[in-house]
Parts: sequence; structure tokens; C-alpha cells
Amino acid sequence: MKTFLYRSMIGIFFGGFISTAATIALIYFGGQPTLDGQTFIINALGFIISGWLFTVTPLYFEIRSLRLPMQTALHYLTVTIVYFTLGLWIGWIPIGVKNFFIYLAISLLVYVIGWIGFFLYFKNESKKLNKDLECLE
Repeated sequence: MKTFLYRSMIGIFFGGFISTAATIALIYFGGQPTLDGQTFIINALGFIISGWLFTVTPLYFEIRSLRLPMQTALHYLTVTIVYFTLGLWIGWIPIGVKNFFIYLAISLLVYVIGWIGFFLYFKNESKKLNKDLECLE
């Protein structure tokens, strides 16, 4: 529970930071002199919820009683469903069947690339650790 709360706080603060940075970039680089307050609040909440979502859901991979395929499926489904719902609510993803399939394809592609990248990284790290352990013996 302590880890969940810690990651929740990190995600919320990171989402708030990204929201603020995006707003500053929009005003400074986009030549946007004013912002609609309602739109800003909704988008800021979206960034904050996204930050929380993406820092808390990796906890699935720390549940040792679940095998890696189940952890991966639960993580992907949670992230995809919650983010899609959030994107529809905020207006980041337009409503429509075509847009749903585009979102699904993009999310699956990005998830597979990220998953393979993390898998190869941690596999390489475990090889290094095993090699270091062999030197100790």
C-alpha cells in the first residue's frame, strides 16, 4: 500500500508538471495569447489522471503470484480501457468506430514496442548481474 501511495503521488505530480509544461509551450510556441479556463482544467485533470495511471499500473508486474503473460494482459487492458475512456471524456480521441480501431492499433503497436524494449533491457541487466555473481564465487 505504501508503494501504491508513493507511486500515486509521483504520477499525480508528474502529470501536473507535464500539463503545466504543455500549457507553457502552447502559449509560448503556439502563439496562443489566451486559454479557455474550462478546457485548461479538463486537460490538466486528464494529464494528472494519465500520470497517475501510468505510474500505478506497472505494479501488476510486482505481483509474484501472476505469471508474466497474465501481468502483461492485465496491464495492457487496464491502461487501454482507462486511457481510452479518459480520452473520449476529455476529447483527445474523437468518438467513432474508426477512431476506436485506430486507437487500438496505435496503442497495441506502442505497447508491444515498449514491452519488447523493457524485456530486452531487463534480460540484459539480469545477464550482467549473473555474470557479476559468477565472479564472486
